[in-house]
Amino acid sequence: MPWVYEAFGPDGQCKLFGVNIFDYDWQTTGKRVKVKDPIYHQDHTFEVWQVEIDGQIHRFAAGEFSNCVWGFYLEKNG
Repeated sequence: MPWVYEAFGPDGQCKLFGVNIFDYDWQTTGKRVKVKDPIYHQDHTFEVWQVEIDGQIHRFAAGEFSNCVWGFYLEKNG
């Protein structure tokens, strides 16, 4: 399944899955994926993380596009 751009935001504040994702404890999955910056079309390799929100596990890829600006990607059925 492809990883699709979902959101970006400054360090400490970004909404993902309806919550501020920085309020949760990210667990590494040990996987990395290649994604493309939606604005500048640069390739990035981001780590895949998982979080538990209200008892449900959510997976996402995240990394910094630039200093303290984070990008988030979700796996989509394509």
